[in-house]
Amino acid sequence: FGITAHTVLQYNMQDPPIFYDKADYIETLSGNKVSRKSVLCGSANIRLHGKTIIKPGAMLRGDLGNVSVGRMSLIEDNAVIRPSYKRFRGALAFFPLSIGDHVIIGEGSIICAASIGSYVNIGKNCIISKRCILKDCCSIPDNSILAPDTVVPPFTEFAGTPGVFTRELHESWMEVQRERTTAYYERFQANAATTATATATPASSSAI
Repeated sequence: FGITAHTVLQYNMQDPPIFYDKADYIETLSGNKVSRKSVLCGSANIRLHGKTIIKPGAMLRGDLGNVSVGRMSLIEDNAVIRPSYKRFRGALAFFPLSIGDHVIIGEGSIICAASIGSYVNIGKNCIISKRCILKDCCSIPDNSILAPDTVVPPFTEFAGTPGVFTRELHESWMEVQRERTTAYYERFQANAATTATATATPASSSAI
């Protein structure tokens, strides 16, 4: 893994802006940008901590349990985030799900983890099964499936079906992931030609 944060930042700065129709997103006081075509079930139990983007078709299941998403994270189109669960005395018990800062969850991925740390990159069409724990600074490539109760250590990549250790990540991964998510947020801009305005009514600066 020979990519440095400086290389990633240079590359991202050269990328053109990603424009969206302002009427299609709600922007909160803390800078979250939430697509009106996303589905946030049990929104009172969902907390976005600032500058997080939620794309169209994404679903967050706050109706099952508390969901917390850290700062400067990206939840791509049609991703599903739902709390982990365990059968207890014949019933399902759901547990709070915490997702850290600078996390990318790829298009079409399904997340049912116990926890996801910061600086984590999850690719497209992945399945993170119930009670998985992803530590800080790890990577799950496209189309990977993690079996239930998998623990992914820091600075590692797990890939395949079922997902297994494939390589160690470079020590600069944290900085690379931070620059990647920050650059994407800065490129994600409301279309200047849009005349419609979106309104946002967050409960607090740390809520949706």
